Amino acid sequence: MRRARASIALLLTAAATAGGAGHAATGDGSVEAAFRVRSAAPGETAVLDVWSRVRDLQVELVRVGPGGSHEPLGGRPVTRIHAGAARTVAVDVGRWPSGVYAASLRDGRHHGWAVLVVRSRHLGAHRVAVVLPTNTWQAYNRRDVDGNGTGDTWYESPQIDRVDLLRPFLDDGVPPRFRAYDRGFLYWLARRHHAVDYLADDDFERIRDGDRLARLYDLVVFPGHEEYVTTHAHDVLDRYRDRGGNLAFLSANNVFYRVERHGKWLVRTGRWRDLGRPEAALVGVQLVGWNENRYRNAPYVVTGRQLAPWLFAGTGLRNGDRFGSFGIEIDAHTSASPRGTHVLARIPDAFGPGRSAEMTYYTTPRGAKVFAAGAFTLGGAALWPAVAPLLDNLWRELTSP
Repeated sequence: MRRARASIALLLTAAATAGGAGHAATGDGSVEAAFRVRSAAPGETAVLDVWSRVRDLQVELVRVGPGGSHEPLGGRPVTRIHAGAARTVAVDVGRWPSGVYAASLRDGRHHGWAVLVVRSRHLGAHRVAVVLPTNTWQAYNRRDVDGNGTGDTWYESPQIDRVDLLRPFLDDGVPPRFRAYDRGFLYWLARRHHAVDYLADDDFERIRDGDRLARLYDLVVFPGHEEYVTTHAHDVLDRYRDRGGNLAFLSANNVFYRVERHGKWLVRTGRWRDLGRPEAALVGVQLVGWNENRYRNAPYVVTGRQLAPWLFAGTGLRNGDRFGSFGIEIDAHTSASPRGTHVLARIPDAFGPGRSAEMTYYTTPRGAKVFAAGAFTLGGAALWPAVAPLLDNLWRELTSP
């Protein structure tokens, strides 16, 4: 770990001029802050807006993953900054490996987090891209910035059709459900020493087209809940797949809603299936429903070992065997699924008769390989003994020529 260089600026500004600075803490004792950008590359500066009133703020940047504390966003420290009473802190991103990073914020007994995705200095530095569900994280963020008693998200009110992408997260700044849905896969990647380019949704949005994505990456992984995508992102993914690019969706309910980006706002406009582009046509499966707080998680039952023997090799799993515990939201194939979509495992009647979860795989004439977990969440369960060897096999297959 290195100490912050003297060139790191501590910008003392009036509360009114800082983006979000001057908001009082929620009263839960946390230090609240958010970066003005959701990703940055080595050599760039990421400005952190401190929303809480602080006196002696200490900022420690950590790379989320093994080697640090067991806190939700714990990891290996990369730099420290003594910010004092600063309301904004400009952080120079060092020559750090691409990954998910978090600012650990301490002011006396108070603590909080702020998340930053660090991408590679040049896209395509590695042949695999891992896209973090940063849009979904903010859609689930129920923070009430305007103070009207309703969280600023469509999950709180049907009258709300936009979310602010640059708000601090509740729960001490940890992205919603990060521990259950996201952290396991980050740890699995680190323990397997897989070098990848980590991207925020903003980074993916800047990729010009599917042809460029295919030149940059052999495999694109969506480990979390990639529910909200723009038309541009959808077009890029479709073209990438059609060019032979491999895709892995390790959760459920992906590419579900069409959204638009307007400055810091993400605006929801409608379901892709209602706009003539059902998500199953790309992913292979699409949303059946959520558990309605009624249906418990259940194990997958292997049904198609012979259709993808490479996935189950060395696991000891055969047709009829059960593994894991999944649910929450589930997907299944439809008439819109690509021809030759194979069901490899099912959670029969997961949400009642005829509402089953399906794990699927298909290939295209151009050689694309597309895998979908079909339930929450294979990525989150990446370190489970029953799941880790499946992911090892999946990784090997989707990264091989």
